[in-house]
This record gives sequence, structure tokens and C-alpha cells, in this order.
Amino acid sequence: MLRYALKRLISLVISLIVASMVIFAVIEVIPGDPATLILGVNARPDTLAALRAEMGLDQPMILRYFDWAGGMLRGDMGQSYTYKTPVSGMVADRVWVSLPLAIYALVLSTLIAFPAGIYAASRRGSIGDVGIMGATQLGVAVPNFWFAMIMVLIFAIKLRWFPSGGFPGWDKGFWISMKALTLPAIALALPQAAILARVMRSSLLDMLGEDFMRTARAKGLTRRQALWRHAVRNALIPVLTIIGLQFAFLLAGGIIIEKVFFLPGLGRLIFQSISARDLIVVESVVMLLVFVVIVVNFAVDLAYGAVDPRLRTRT
Repeated sequence: MLRYALKRLISLVISLIVASMVIFAVIEVIPGDPATLILGVNARPDTLAALRAEMGLDQPMILRYFDWAGGMLRGDMGQSYTYKTPVSGMVADRVWVSLPLAIYALVLSTLIAFPAGIYAASRRGSIGDVGIMGATQLGVAVPNFWFAMIMVLIFAIKLRWFPSGGFPGWDKGFWISMKALTLPAIALALPQAAILARVMRSSLLDMLGEDFMRTARAKGLTRRQALWRHAVRNALIPVLTIIGLQFAFLLAGGIIIEKVFFLPGLGRLIFQSISARDLIVVESVVMLLVFVVIVVNFAVDLAYGAVDPRLRTRT
């Protein structure tokens, strides 16, 4: 297991280096000059040159890359061009909204998807299976922002059980903050739960047709025992892949939901920074999200090895 983990760790480091180069290069070639955007198109050339020098934009690209990458390694994300504040502080303020929201939504989607997928697979062709598959098809087809608006109308405006938007801050109390994140988390979780339930059902059906399941039944295990002891565990590998991808999406891709509920998260920060041409914020936040995605994939790879020991000897 240690050798398997070391190989995955080396792959993680290489992926981070390549990702940092690609992110920096792509954002740097985007048309537009931050200094011109800040001062306006009618600014004097010497004023523009002075601002570019202050922002470090007059340095060669390779030097700016190593300065930025070295700062990221030290935990220094630089200073925002627009807000004149450290990017790390801006990220810290917003990550404590986006990260709990992503975890909350992932937990909800998993709690919904696992029982639904296992139930549908174990009763293939029944009314329950058809009903669950119909519900998941609806969940995949309907956008999450539509779920969000419907829930705001019902649970915030009509019933007044939850706030319609905004985030009070964790200093106001844990349950008050979690209450503010509940509707956004459900809106994010429902489409992901539909996808995960379908993957769980499909993977479990494949396992139920394998020879080892018939052997388990022949040894005297009941259908339920064989299902939980053998089929579910072997069906988890593709499911773990989807969970890892979903976490990355929930953390970085909730910008529409954040806008619907007026949440000050990372998604809105990226959108605002792109609009203001605040390159250092965009680069740093995107790199942070890529780091999270790669680390999550690393954790999923380790989970593969724990679920199926055969994978440790294949790589």
C-alpha cells in the first residue's frame, strides 16, 4: 500500500506543476491590460507604465510565473489589483462559505444516492426501480438553479422555514449558518444525487451478475448478505470516481447557486475578478481549486486501493 501511495503522490506533484504552468499561461494570454482597465483608456502612457511596474506586469512572463508559484508555495497569493488587499485574505473569507457548502451538498447527495441506487439494483424491474430511475432522470434533466428558485418560493417565501439568501457568518452561530446553507446545498445535491444513484445502480447490477455472487449464494449466504458483503463493496470503485468529481464540481461550480442565494463564495469571487481583470486573484483561486481537485483525486486513488487490494499490484 505504501508503494502504491508513493506512486500516486509523485503523480500528484507532477500534475500540480503542469497545472500551474497551464493556468498561468492561459490567463496571461487573455486579451486586456489590468492597468488600462483600472486607469481607463485615456490614461497617460507614463502613468500606465508606472502602474504596470507597481503591479509587476513589466517583468518577463517567466519571472512572474516563478514569483507567483513561489508565493503560492509559501502561502502568499499576492495582492489584488482591484481591492489592494491580500488575495489569501479574500480567499479565506470566501472558502469558509464554499467549502462547507460543497461538503454539505456532497453528504446530502451521497445519503440520497446510495440507498436509492442499492434499492433500485436489488429490485430491478420493480415499480420501485422504475420510480427511482424516473426520478433520477428528472434530476439529471432539470438545472440546479431551477430547483433553487422553486425551493426559495416554497421554503423561504411561502413557509418561511429557511432564509432566501445571504450568509450571516459563522460567528453568528453554527446552526444559523447551516440553516442559511441548507437550501443551496439541497439545490446542488439533488442533480448530483441523481447521477450518483444511476451510477450506483448500474455498477451494482454488473456485480450482481458476476460469478463470485453465484458462488457466495452457493455457499449459503442469503441474497441480502451476498449483496452487502460482496456486491456493494466491489461496486464502489466507479462510484468513488463520481464522488471525487462531484466534490470538485460542487466546490468550484456553484457560481449560479451562489448568485441565486447571494452567497459570498469562491465562485462569485472568480466571476467578479474576471470581470475586473484581476489576474492575480483569478490565477490564485483557480490554482487553489485545481489543487483541491488533484488532492481529492489522490484520496480517491487511495480509496481504490483500500476497496480493491488488487489495484495496488497493478500499478
